[in-house]
Amino acid sequence: MPWSAALHAWLRPRLAAAAAVLLAALASAGCATSARQLQAQPPPELPPQVELADTPFFPDDSYFCGPAALATSLSAAGLPTQPEALVGQVFLPAREGSLQIEMLAAARRRGAVATLIPASLEALLRETAAGNPVVVLQNLGLSWAPSWHYAVAVGYDLERGSVLLRSGPMKRQELSLRTFEHTWRRGGQWAFVALPPGRLPATASEDETVRALVAFERTAPPAAALQAYRSALARWPGNPTLAMGLGNTLYAAGDKHGAEAAFRRVAEAHGLAAAYNNRAQVLLELGRRDEARAAARRGLAAAGPLRPQLLETLHAIDAPVSD
Repeated sequence: MPWSAALHAWLRPRLAAAAAVLLAALASAGCATSARQLQAQPPPELPPQVELADTPFFPDDSYFCGPAALATSLSAAGLPTQPEALVGQVFLPAREGSLQIEMLAAARRRGAVATLIPASLEALLRETAAGNPVVVLQNLGLSWAPSWHYAVAVGYDLERGSVLLRSGPMKRQELSLRTFEHTWRRGGQWAFVALPPGRLPATASEDETVRALVAFERTAPPAAALQAYRSALARWPGNPTLAMGLGNTLYAAGDKHGAEAAFRRVAEAHGLAAAYNNRAQVLLELGRRDEARAAARRGLAAAGPLRPQLLETLHAIDAPVSD
């Protein structure tokens, strides 16, 4: 079970009956929801039915729904993982649950790019239609007595008005769209997709993708980070953060010529002092001192808070060369 600092009451035991009553009440709720809208006017490109039947299943009827859901997502992404291998990374015994931030971090440590998707039911359905299982956080209890639960959305049926989940001990839980939407909304509509480097979620925003890749780069091998950055730049070629990440990763991979070219492109396109500084340092390592000096001086003109770093780079460039 997940836990968040903002969700301070942990009352999962004794809530089974209350949760069942709540689910029944939500199913008959008369308020207009996006679930109703999707059923009444589904986007024409959205298939009426989707089921990712080959998604792995790890049954769980304990507090370990976080590790089970994450293992499901990682295994579906081609990164076979058992829940037991994740317990120590995401489960907090004192809280009897898993933190959302640890779920994302553990996915990245296992080699997946974990990206939050938009908080909308349509985005969730689009992801499953694209072949991507979605890890979701639900509150199966009440606002004053929450029962937090991780599950994995693996499909839907718009005609039946249902969503399909790998959930706890149930391999194929069919839940009405409206009931699911309410339990998901009570969980903050938090959801993410874990994919191998080189694949992007169908609905992830540019900002969330940048955040996911910067976090992934911190622990990923350079080859994996390169693949991830290149796929993102193919979708958002004008993003300077992605371009800087590509340059840094090329440098980490030992490709100094490629890194220099990447930093040059960012500097020319966006005038970033950081790009001039990084390019100057790489040029110096390549023995191209005059070009390095020119790059550092151009960066200094736009340095702002990076001025001390660029002055340090210029000092290194102008230092006497030892024999």
